Amino acid sequence: METRIVTPGPYRATKLWNEVTKYFRAGMPLRKHRQHFKTYGNCFTASEAVDWLHHLLRHNSNFGADVTRQQTLQLLRKFLKNHVIEDLKGRWGTEELDDNHILYRFPSTSPLKSIPTRQPLWKRSSLENVFKEKENLFKMPSFSRRSHSRRGSRDNGREQENDAIEVMEDDRECERVGPKELGKKDMEVIWGNITLIHLQKILALPSLDDVLNPSQINPGHIMYNMTHTSKHGVVFLQDKTDDLPHWVLSAMKCLANWPRNNDLSQPTYPGFERDVFRTVADYFLNLPEPLLTYEFYELFVNILGLLQPHLERVAIDALQLCCLLLPPPNRRKLQLLMRMISRMSQNVDMPRLHDATGTRSLMIQTFSRCVLCCAEEVDLDELLATRLVSFLMDHHQDVLQVPCYLQTAAQDHIQYLQRAHMNDPASGFYFCKQISAQEFEKQKVVASQAAIMELLENIVKDKNLSTKEKKKKLKQFQKEYPEIYKSRFPTTESEAKLFGDKPTIKQPMLVLKRPKFRSLRH
Repeated sequence: METRIVTPGPYRATKLWNEVTKYFRAGMPLRKHRQHFKTYGNCFTASEAVDWLHHLLRHNSNFGADVTRQQTLQLLRKFLKNHVIEDLKGRWGTEELDDNHILYRFPSTSPLKSIPTRQPLWKRSSLENVFKEKENLFKMPSFSRRSHSRRGSRDNGREQENDAIEVMEDDRECERVGPKELGKKDMEVIWGNITLIHLQKILALPSLDDVLNPSQINPGHIMYNMTHTSKHGVVFLQDKTDDLPHWVLSAMKCLANWPRNNDLSQPTYPGFERDVFRTVADYFLNLPEPLLTYEFYELFVNILGLLQPHLERVAIDALQLCCLLLPPPNRRKLQLLMRMISRMSQNVDMPRLHDATGTRSLMIQTFSRCVLCCAEEVDLDELLATRLVSFLMDHHQDVLQVPCYLQTAAQDHIQYLQRAHMNDPASGFYFCKQISAQEFEKQKVVASQAAIMELLENIVKDKNLSTKEKKKKLKQFQKEYPEIYKSRFPTTESEAKLFGDKPTIKQPMLVLKRPKFRSLRH
């Protein structure tokens, strides 16, 4: 049965759960089974369910061919726990299900999970909507938005970099910083803003609100990950206490180059490579949080929606930027881990590390949960992590390299600001600081009125408009914003003064009596 692709968006893991549940209930074959001298209709065995569900997951673009039978069995246990299925006596709520001939059935009630509704992390200022709605009405060539125009007017032709700053501008007020050279913090903000606008365009989302909280972003991590790399593109850490322990690095190097370059300086023995692998695995599995961090879980789960054959390049570009958001120690560990397991899975000389599982499958099963995992257990965690790790293994060289186009865009923007500062040292720079939602609502009203007043003044002072055109625009403005117009021109004298005319006072209409004409017949 062909299933649809769940595209990126909020609560994608829950949507995937509902999608699999719906197709499992609709497509799982039901028939009569005999057990303990009794016949039961519309049921199935656990083994039959594993067979059918395994086939469904392997041929589903949301999960892929790397799904194992054991993972399918784990998912079926989740189904029993969440009352997607029940045994013949109506029992559920546990995960006591094995790959055997015990009979199960579907409950009559729908097991689909509800998707929470959540508000955006911030709202776009209504000021922008005012400008868009009235753009055709006034057609002012030099009208601008609050504070954003001050940046945009300095850089005609750098729309992409200016848009990068706009992404982080919502629900924030802009603060003018006096004349100074760009400092480290300033440059970090630029790196962060440009990265987020590129990510939003790659994901083709109207906003990143549903997949990423800007408060989680540390621009310093992005700048560090882009500028502190070795010749092989791996992040190097200035604080060595955050790095992998020396014995873990040595063990990883041994496995990555097996059987060459064994720098453990100890004699090998049968099963030596298994012990070394277990040492590395134990270290990563005991990390306090996954390498992609709990806070970026929703973001990376949404990237999984792009892992389709026709979207492979898009997925690589999106993962490139997302991995730049990681703390440098996490990015370094992820880079070294992917390099090691990729080499091991391709090494024909690597002895078998597990009696029943191939090297590639073992790498994916072992390290998937230490790469991607939710802070609160999610039913599809293991399947989602497996798919992501499998893709990273195959494309880690592209995903974990520094994107040159982003580096160029950030450096060009920094140089432009520095040149602008040298040419106009009194101009200063404008940066953003976060404000509360209550303050934002208050500022929204005040700023909108101030901007509309500014628009009115632009019409009044525009010397390129003829008197006729100016009167026409003022009449349109008065119709749209009578209160604001009245505050600027409280009397007809003040309005007439603008054009050098006499006050226009409407004269009372004269009531003229119609003359009576006598009929010519008389």
